Amino acid sequence: MHRPKMSRWRLFSAVVLGVLPVLAGVPSTAASPGAAGLLPRPSTTFQHELLGKAVPDECFNGIGMPYPAGPPCAQGQAKVNQAYVWSLAQANNRLWFGTGANVNCIVTGSTLSLPEPRLNDDYACEFANSQIVVQNPTMPTNVGDHRHPRVYVYDLSSKVQTEKTDVIVHASAADASRLKKTLGLRAGGTHQGVVLLAGPALGQTVNMFAFDTVTGDYLGSANFTKYGNIRHFLVAGDVLYAGVGVGANGRDGGYMLRWAGDRTNPFNFVEVGQLPAQIADLTEHDGRVFVSTWSAANGGSSAGRSAAGGTGAGWGRPRVTPTDEANPGIAGVWMSPPLTDGAPGLTEEDTALWKQVWSAASYEPDPVIAGTYGLGALASYQGYLYWGTMHVPMKSTSVLADLYPPADETAARAMLEKSQRAVSIFRGKRFDTPQKRVELLYGEARLPAYDPAANDGAGAWKWTSTGYRPRHGHIGFGNIYTNYTWTMAVAGGRLFVGTMDWSYLAKDLLPEAARQMGFANAARGLSDDLDPIEIDPELFGGDLYMFESNLRPATAVDTKGLGNYLNYGFRTMVADGSTLYLGMANPMNLRTDPTDDVPEGGWELIKLTPVGG
Repeated sequence: MHRPKMSRWRLFSAVVLGVLPVLAGVPSTAASPGAAGLLPRPSTTFQHELLGKAVPDECFNGIGMPYPAGPPCAQGQAKVNQAYVWSLAQANNRLWFGTGANVNCIVTGSTLSLPEPRLNDDYACEFANSQIVVQNPTMPTNVGDHRHPRVYVYDLSSKVQTEKTDVIVHASAADASRLKKTLGLRAGGTHQGVVLLAGPALGQTVNMFAFDTVTGDYLGSANFTKYGNIRHFLVAGDVLYAGVGVGANGRDGGYMLRWAGDRTNPFNFVEVGQLPAQIADLTEHDGRVFVSTWSAANGGSSAGRSAAGGTGAGWGRPRVTPTDEANPGIAGVWMSPPLTDGAPGLTEEDTALWKQVWSAASYEPDPVIAGTYGLGALASYQGYLYWGTMHVPMKSTSVLADLYPPADETAARAMLEKSQRAVSIFRGKRFDTPQKRVELLYGEARLPAYDPAANDGAGAWKWTSTGYRPRHGHIGFGNIYTNYTWTMAVAGGRLFVGTMDWSYLAKDLLPEAARQMGFANAARGLSDDLDPIEIDPELFGGDLYMFESNLRPATAVDTKGLGNYLNYGFRTMVADGSTLYLGMANPMNLRTDPTDDVPEGGWELIKLTPVGG
């Protein structure tokens, strides 16, 4: 069985993508601007407990082959399709959560448009060769690895986990059909005795399922044909809200929805905000709702740089900018009217009163790469709104390569190296005043931007100012593979930031994606001797960071997936006092052998508590 080698260099001297070795010389106020292990040490230590874990649910006998009976598997090997705790909500001392299956395959096929079958020791992606597609010829091949999500409730008192999936399946033919067509339960929220679990469905719609949080009874399901995506719910001012997108993956705009339902009618919503881009995450801050968005096409080639204003100030000083132009091709942060204006909470009268207060184009100097940004989690903490960016691995490279095909291997290698981005972390305050302040906490003062007109039309990369100076450190908290600010929560007076780290995927995905984009030889030579690349296994596993004060840099709580380096991210997070409940993302569907020296794939539900209170 293949085991990754230990590299001879650490992060700043052997990163395959070649960005951070250059960035290592950028000034930073961080005590140590290197790998996450060199961040300042937290003053609090934590312990974690595994509450739940996905189990094998299928037998795999090779790409395109029928699935043998089991598990247990007399033929083939056990496979665990359920990959993410994709939604998580707490009510009545219970955790309700919904899953997503084979999400890595679905992202590769849909967002990266690389639906070629892939098989290695860790996972299988079958796409068009999947038996699901063979048996359902109308199934889109880019999501051929789709399996319907599952629903669970975990009782925190009894420590008993109960699956609720069959309750939905046996409720009616319509309920079973909706669940079967749901790509994953991506959003979870609870209010007034109802828990709602929702997610995007085949056919560019949204499916939603409801349960009674007191009795646990199933309340039914509904399909929303107007919307195409949903990620999060929020309770603010005793009102439940949801952010949605329109069209395939939300590419045609977004809405803020206010729940007007109850146990007898749980699927009643009214629109209280309309945005030109789909809503990703949402939080309450300073008496308003703030949301992050993804670009109209999450990487469309038509994205252009919007007017940002401001020139940046001294090292670590905040930047003051006017309201950025609302460009649906660029991810941004939006602000609602005050929740106390007029009737309590947001109403239909507020639909057109939302304002964009920040745009990714005010930071990213390359207009094409700016169009591939998404924004992730937001949180209100000690007077500031915090938010971070999201970068689908290899998306920016693929978009640039389509627009400006590299002329030779040297140009291809430069594009691979310089087009990658990791998360940047921002914070701001006073968004509703002329004294708006936005600070870059982790990011870069300069980033490489591609100029296609340079060198008489041959093109060239130029290091270009972002207009900011990072207060604490580099992009990705010092790790180029930290690509998604997935979730934030305040617990025990601390701000936690859960991220995705694709370093474990990169050893296979990077050379494979490079080959499919015509960069077969460009993927070589980026490292010293391993064919095709070498990545330090110390980087493997999702990363959880923590701010203990708005005056101090972040510390690393854990950078190895909380005991399982196949957990490549912290997907969902619920705070309960000083305790955090964490839903992990782990799509390694073939890692199911408990007797080998590799941990197991599939989602995990974890409890994290500070030691000593």
